[in-house]
Amino acid sequence: MRRTPKSRRLGLWLTLAAVLSIAIGFAGFARVERIFLIRSAQQSQGTLRLAVAGLRGALNRYEPLPGLIAEKPSIKLLLGKTADPDLIEAINLELKQIAESVGASDIYVIDRSGYTWAASNFDQPHSFVGLNYTYRPYFQQAIEGALGRFFALGTASLKRGYYFAAPVTLLDDIIGVVTIKIAVDNLEADWQGADSEIIVADQYGIIFMSSRPEWHFKSLQPLDSLALAQINASRQYPQEKLGLLDLQKEKLSEAGVKRFVIGADGTRENFVTTSLSIPEAGWTVHILTPSTTARAQAYTLVIMAVLVMLLTALIAAFILQRRVRLFERIEVQRSAQALLENRVAARTTDLNLANAQLLQEIEERKLAEQQLRKSQSDLVQAGKLAALGQMSAALSHEFNQPLAAVKTYADNAVTYLDRSRPEEARENVGRISQMADRMAAISKHLRNFARRPQEQIGPVSLLPVIHDAISILTGKIRDRDARILFDPPAHEIWIMGGQIRLQQVLVNLISNALDASPDDHAAPLIFLSIKETDSRVRISVRDQGPGVSEQVIGQIFDPFFTTKDPGQGLGLGLSISYNIIRDFGDQLLTANHPEGGAVFTIDLVVAERIVGAAAQ
Repeated sequence: MRRTPKSRRLGLWLTLAAVLSIAIGFAGFARVERIFLIRSAQQSQGTLRLAVAGLRGALNRYEPLPGLIAEKPSIKLLLGKTADPDLIEAINLELKQIAESVGASDIYVIDRSGYTWAASNFDQPHSFVGLNYTYRPYFQQAIEGALGRFFALGTASLKRGYYFAAPVTLLDDIIGVVTIKIAVDNLEADWQGADSEIIVADQYGIIFMSSRPEWHFKSLQPLDSLALAQINASRQYPQEKLGLLDLQKEKLSEAGVKRFVIGADGTRENFVTTSLSIPEAGWTVHILTPSTTARAQAYTLVIMAVLVMLLTALIAAFILQRRVRLFERIEVQRSAQALLENRVAARTTDLNLANAQLLQEIEERKLAEQQLRKSQSDLVQAGKLAALGQMSAALSHEFNQPLAAVKTYADNAVTYLDRSRPEEARENVGRISQMADRMAAISKHLRNFARRPQEQIGPVSLLPVIHDAISILTGKIRDRDARILFDPPAHEIWIMGGQIRLQQVLVNLISNALDASPDDHAAPLIFLSIKETDSRVRISVRDQGPGVSEQVIGQIFDPFFTTKDPGQGLGLGLSISYNIIRDFGDQLLTANHPEGGAVFTIDLVVAERIVGAAAQ
């Protein structure tokens, strides 16, 4: 069967379309890959922030310890040239006990000449006793009166560690230094088995910590002679362990996202990386996420795009072939369409009349709903004020108790000042400040509970509100050694509400979750999640506490009802949160999770849905 000129032209057109589609796909792959790599790096920033927070928390835990040990009279007596063997033995045992109790690697005492008199590892083969550490920067900093900080490979123990050093003073003279060493192996253990690799590099670019042990002491950049001289002077790293990492870098964005290609044993691994710095420690923390998934996604998208273009070309060819036949059908249908349009015009007139009547009814309903909401708001406010009046006697007790304590602490402070005991006086003044804070907190709760909300309700971006609430509670989270498990969605979510009041609700729910976790629970977890439907968003906060009993679950949102111990709360936080969410026109719900703990859920309306409905 011979091909017609029209079919030959169609085949040629399809061939050209296929070649053009493949060329466009190859040309656009690099850009698509870059986009997916940057997105992968952004998704791993949460893990990076957790790693940085963990490192900072570990350092902050040990930072004040050498200063406290330096104030011990026995340390001052030893460094004051009282080299009593019994005293040295007692100090060695005390330092060993302190190191075991706080989880420190080593604690040792050095005099002004750099000689080590006592150490927690006095009974170990690599004991520091008798060694001289004048070459260490932490000793040089501390002997000048500052807090010494340094990280290095131990010259005696051959173990990596971070050092804190504090001066020992006697009559305003610095007579020695107390040093504490923290082993970093335990910090690295938490990084093992993760999807991403984590490395910690110093100011020279040398990898000091890593989830890959083979990368230890490898440099991300060539070392100049000055850097090598400084490293040798402080004996920070042995020369034989230093080396240059087989690394190729490529900048992907102005936000610091880079591509790392690392070679090892004849193979090369591709990573996308982003970093955060810890200035006080002199570290830069990098998270390296394998680029395999991002590259696969890019390949898939490009292949799909090429297939779509080919399919589009095929459909276009089919349409061109059928175009002539469609013209004939159009002529036949044109007369029928004219008749149909006349009928549609008549129906449209009737529909417009019905729509006008419906719009009038809608306006009347809106006016009635506004009046109803105003009445409900007035009733809620009246109920709040009535509850406040009923609890005035109880609140009088809440204020009288701190006031009585303030009077007692003030009298004690005066007595201590008269007796030249400023430390005890300062302690009593601090307790007075705590009582004032408690009275202020009570007053703030009552004010928030009684006043009408002034914030306008409108579209609010949800994720920034959640992150700000977590940031406010950073100190409390760190004090409890807790973790918040939250996997935010990659897209932006808009809800109807008030930014400040929604943040207040989230802060209260997360704080209650922390309080509900048992004190003996190691590293309590707070589960924060977001679930979306077509028209609503549900935010859930779950704790690891005992949950809410069936007897009190119906009273949990009542004003002044609390399950906390006396003096630990007024029972207004959940009531205020409940009324804030109800002011938004939404719901605050509570339940017990099947795996344990209580779950508080905020059910909110999606703002985009409301805006779209109004536009129609």
